[in-house]
Amino acid sequence: MMRSTLSIAVLALVIMVCVPSDGTAEEKPVQLSLFTPLQIYPEETSITALRFNLIYGRNASLTGLDLGLVNHLTSGESKGVQIGFASWVDADFTGLQYNTMNVTKGTFKGWQWGFINYTGHARGFQLGFFNYTETMYGLQIGLINVIREGGFLPVFPIVNFSF
Repeated sequence: MMRSTLSIAVLALVIMVCVPSDGTAEEKPVQLSLFTPLQIYPEETSITALRFNLIYGRNASLTGLDLGLVNHLTSGESKGVQIGFASWVDADFTGLQYNTMNVTKGTFKGWQWGFINYTGHARGFQLGFFNYTETMYGLQIGLINVIREGGFLPVFPIVNFSF
């Protein structure tokens, strides 16, 4: 199972790195962060390949692989794979979030896999203990599943969906 997850993450990284970004902020290929502001590049920088956050890292956006204890993206559309304890995205995210806690305030497209999954709007799949989204086109599997508007039911255990 771990090998399969790693294979999916590597494949998603390769695909996401090949997708051009919108270029709204300064871009750098690699970021290393102990905690913001102790990181190689300032938080306004967009990362295009790999970001490793030992404790906490914050950047504008990401296209690639995001690893760390706490991963935070603040603006612009981000694409890739986030793996760690918690990932927080203030804008839109496309890809895979595999953390204990996943938060995407904007639109999330892809798979969220964690204990707590939260999105503003989702298109894809949420697997966790608690799943929440305002609107969804997709499937939730977990103990508590909330789709505030347009779901099978607003709150439903085990599985909830909207197509």
